[in-house]
Amino acid sequence: MSEAAAHDDHHDVQSTGLMRWLTTTNHKDIGTLYLLFSLTMFFIGGSMAMVIRLELFQPGLQFVDPQFYNSMTTMHALIMIFGAVMPAWTGFANWMIPMMIGAPDMALPRLNNWSFWILPFAFLMLLSTLFMPGGAPAGGWTMYPPLVLQTGDAFPYLIFAIHFMGASSIAGAINIIATVFNMRAPGMTLMKLPLFVWTWIITAFLLIASIPVLAGAVTMLLTDKFFGTAFFSAAGGGDPVMFQHIFWFFGHPEVYILILPAFGIVSAIIPTFARKPLFGYSSMVYATGAIAFLSFIVWAHHMFTVGMPLAGELFFMYTTVLIAVPTGVKIFNWVATMWRGSMTFETPMLFALAFVVLFTIGGFSGLMLGVTPVDFQYHDTYFVVAHFHYVLVTGAVFALMAGAYFWLPKWTGHMYNETLGKWHFWLSTISVNVLFFPQHFLGLAGMPRRIPDYAVQFSDFNMVSSIGGFVYGASQILFVVVVVKCVRGGEKATDEVWEGAQGLEWTLPSPPPFHSFTEAPDPSSITGGNR
Repeated sequence: MSEAAAHDDHHDVQSTGLMRWLTTTNHKDIGTLYLLFSLTMFFIGGSMAMVIRLELFQPGLQFVDPQFYNSMTTMHALIMIFGAVMPAWTGFANWMIPMMIGAPDMALPRLNNWSFWILPFAFLMLLSTLFMPGGAPAGGWTMYPPLVLQTGDAFPYLIFAIHFMGASSIAGAINIIATVFNMRAPGMTLMKLPLFVWTWIITAFLLIASIPVLAGAVTMLLTDKFFGTAFFSAAGGGDPVMFQHIFWFFGHPEVYILILPAFGIVSAIIPTFARKPLFGYSSMVYATGAIAFLSFIVWAHHMFTVGMPLAGELFFMYTTVLIAVPTGVKIFNWVATMWRGSMTFETPMLFALAFVVLFTIGGFSGLMLGVTPVDFQYHDTYFVVAHFHYVLVTGAVFALMAGAYFWLPKWTGHMYNETLGKWHFWLSTISVNVLFFPQHFLGLAGMPRRIPDYAVQFSDFNMVSSIGGFVYGASQILFVVVVVKCVRGGEKATDEVWEGAQGLEWTLPSPPPFHSFTEAPDPSSITGGNR
C-alpha cells in the first residue's frame, strides 16, 4: 500500500473516532453532542441542588459554610440555565429542524460545530472557579453589584465564561434563522411550519436581541472591578439599580428563551397522542409572537421593590398580567386538542400532560408575583423560588423529557423501555411536587431565599422539600438507564412509531374533520401520509 493510501486510510479511521466528533458538521451529530453535554450539566447542576437541599434539611449550619452555600445557589442556576436547558433545546433544534423543514442540514454547518465546542470550554472555566482562592462566585446568578464585586480571583473567569456562553447562543440562533428562512422545502410556507420550528425561530430572535445586553452588563461589571469605572458605584456617580434594569432587560426574555421551545414540543406531542390536528394552529403562532414581544416590556417586575415611580410600577404590573392572555390561549388550545381525541398515555404524553398542569401552576403564581403591592410581600422569599421552579422544572425540563422520549425511537432506531419510562415519569412528577409545592408556604410565611440557616418554624416544610428533592434527583438516574438501554438496542422502531399517528402532519390550522362526531373515530382510519 502506498504511503498516501496509508495516510488516507489512517485519516478514515480517525474520522470515525474522536476526530469525527471534534470536526463533524452533521446536524444530527452536533445535536447529539448538545444533548449529551446538557445531560452531563443537568447532573452537575443537580448535584449542587442536592448540596443546597442537604444543608436546608434542618435549621442550623450543618455541612457547608455560608460562602460555599451561596456559591452553590449561584453555580446551580448558571449551570442549569446556560449549561443544561439552553444547550438541550439547541440539541433538539439541530436534530429536528432540518428534518421538519426538509433541509439537508443546517445553513451554516461549520458555525454549528464551533457554536457547540465553545460550550465545554465555557463551563470548564466556570467550574474551575470552585477551586480558586476566595471560592466560586457567590453573588447569585443575577450578579448584582456591589455584592458580586466581592468575588475574588474567580470574577474574571465568571465574566469570560458568560461571554462564551452568549457567543455560542448567538451563533446557534443565527444558524437556525438562516436555516429556516433559506432552506425550507418548496411549498412550505411559514404558516405550514411545525410549531416547534416556529417557537425556535422566535426564540432565536429573542437570543439575538437579549444576549448582547447581558454581555454589555457584565463587561461594565468587569471594568468597574478592574479598570476604575463607576457604572454601578454610587460613590463614583453610578447607579447599582441601573445594573438591575440592564440585567433584567436580558433576564426576562431569557426565561421565555427557556420555555418557548417547550411550547413547541408539547404542541407536537399532544396532537400525536390525541390523534387530532392541533387546535388553533395560527392562534398558537400569534400567541407565541405576542409572548415574545411582551417579554421585552415587563423586565422591571423583577425589581418592584427598588423604589420606582408609581407610574412605572403600574406599567410593569399591567404588561406582566397581559402576558397571561397569550399564555392562556396556548393552554386552551392544548386542552381543546385533547377534547374528544382518541388519547393514549405513553411516556411522552404523560410528561406533556404534566407539563400543561404544572406549568399552569407556575403561571398562576407568576400572576400573583406580577401584582405590585402583593410582590412587596413575596419578593426574595421562597415563594419566588417555588414559582420559577414550577416554570423551569415542571415546565422546561418536563418538556425536554417529553421530547426525548417522543423522539428517542427516531434518533436511535429502537423503542425505549416503556415500563421504565413510566416509572421515571411517576417518580419525577410526585417527587417534584413534594420538592417545590411546600416552598410556596415557606415563602408566604416569610422565609427568605439564598440563606443556609433559617428560623425553626420553617423546619417541617424544609425537611419535606429536601426529601422530595433527593427522590427527584435519584429518579433522574432512571432516565439515563432508559436512554442507554435504548441506544444499545431493543425493539426496532417502525416508520410510524406512535401507533400510526407519527405519519400525520399536525400543522393544519383547521379543526379536525371529525370535530362534530359523537365518538372519535378509530385512529387507523385517519393515518396515512401528510394530510
